[in-house]
Amino acid sequence: MTLRNQVQNKKSFLRKIFLQKEEKGRKAEKVSFDSSGAHSDPSLKSLLSHQLSSPMPSSQPQSFRVFVATWNVGGKSPHSDLNLDDILQVHDESDIYVLGFQEIVPLNAGNVLVAEDNEPAAKWLALINQSLNRSYSVASRGSKSPLCSSLRFQKPSLKKVCKSFRTESGRRLKTCNCSPMSERKYSKDCYVCPPPANMTEDFCSSEEDEDGLSNYVSPEISPPASANQMKKELVQHVSHLRISNVGRGILGCLGNKGCISVSMSLHQTSFCFVCSHLASGEKEGDELRRNLDVIEILKNTQFSRICKSPYTRAPEKIMDHDRVIWLGDLNYRIALSYSETRKLLEQSNWDALFDKDQLKTEREAGRVFRGWKEGKIYFAPTYKYSYNSDIYAGETIETQKKRRTPAWCDRVLWYGGGVHQLSYVRGESRFSDHRPVCSTFIVDVQVSNGGLRKALSGFNMKVASEEHLPLSRT
Repeated sequence: MTLRNQVQNKKSFLRKIFLQKEEKGRKAEKVSFDSSGAHSDPSLKSLLSHQLSSPMPSSQPQSFRVFVATWNVGGKSPHSDLNLDDILQVHDESDIYVLGFQEIVPLNAGNVLVAEDNEPAAKWLALINQSLNRSYSVASRGSKSPLCSSLRFQKPSLKKVCKSFRTESGRRLKTCNCSPMSERKYSKDCYVCPPPANMTEDFCSSEEDEDGLSNYVSPEISPPASANQMKKELVQHVSHLRISNVGRGILGCLGNKGCISVSMSLHQTSFCFVCSHLASGEKEGDELRRNLDVIEILKNTQFSRICKSPYTRAPEKIMDHDRVIWLGDLNYRIALSYSETRKLLEQSNWDALFDKDQLKTEREAGRVFRGWKEGKIYFAPTYKYSYNSDIYAGETIETQKKRRTPAWCDRVLWYGGGVHQLSYVRGESRFSDHRPVCSTFIVDVQVSNGGLRKALSGFNMKVASEEHLPLSRT
């Protein structure tokens, strides 16, 4: 036998001895593991066996009704008898209301730079709350009784909105509901209630007030109706509420133009709602400035990282969300002369007018909102009207200086699957030189199988703690 063969035989012999010792160690550990009090419990063994053979938690789509409205109110403070019921379509209740307003304060230097006048914002919020919180009797739709008191915010701030809305048990709706183990506890009787009427300014105080923006988005969960249990259960599934704003006005950064965006998650689906007021002007080439506003908003909108769970990551950019709805005064005009536009208006020839719509042209050319969708428009242009009138500005001698070519400035678009538009209409309030635009959607939301999640939560935590147990001494 050669020296080489002897070395190989010794190596083979040593390998067999090592493997035999390792196998004995494994058997000893198995006996020790099985004989421990915790793991000899028959019920626990049965649970472990069941969990290992059961399918992982699944999710299924569930539909929710979302109402969206945008309105440029022309810097006018609302009067107390202004009724928003028709605009908000309160007779057709939705699960979520997304309301975007532009120019809620006069665009003077003080408001653009330091947001001096907060009274109009508080008034609009009170009127919105008044309309959405009415109780309409099934027997008599004309009988109205307010369910809750008016909101009294001094400044529009998402943090203040979160502070003011509470669950029935008194807990506040937080920006992130996730626990470190990604386990959420549910309450059957949880729903949002507006704050008490005597809420003071101190209650609303916040270090994160939004400053200088003339836009405002209010994502409101509609109060529960007595016959609708879904609304009671909806709020506890809302999480990751965050806000981001981008100024695109004077010097390309101030808030007379720009956007405010709200990010949230409903169950396992993320949403982003963007309310914007883009660059104005009807000269040729102004549409390119509006395109640039959209590009910069998409690039610069950044949502903070607030999720406490290492297993969940909330979207940080607009396009990272599952469902995105963009609303506002986008200011795109009709590329026709005033006289040509008026002629087509008199004929109610919406198709011919829409063929010259700048937003349609820019989208089809791929220069803006590529991949986004918008419903077909069957209503007259929403801008520019004479105040308290049904005629467009410029049709009388008194309004000649304010004449603008009528246009569909006010729009609602969406991005992502699982969004189905039910309606796309305009309101007929004469309060502003713009008509409000409203849209109702059915959105698909991924809802986890609660039973499987609850059953697996304890098992997963047990396994997580046992992963650190040494199973072998070798």
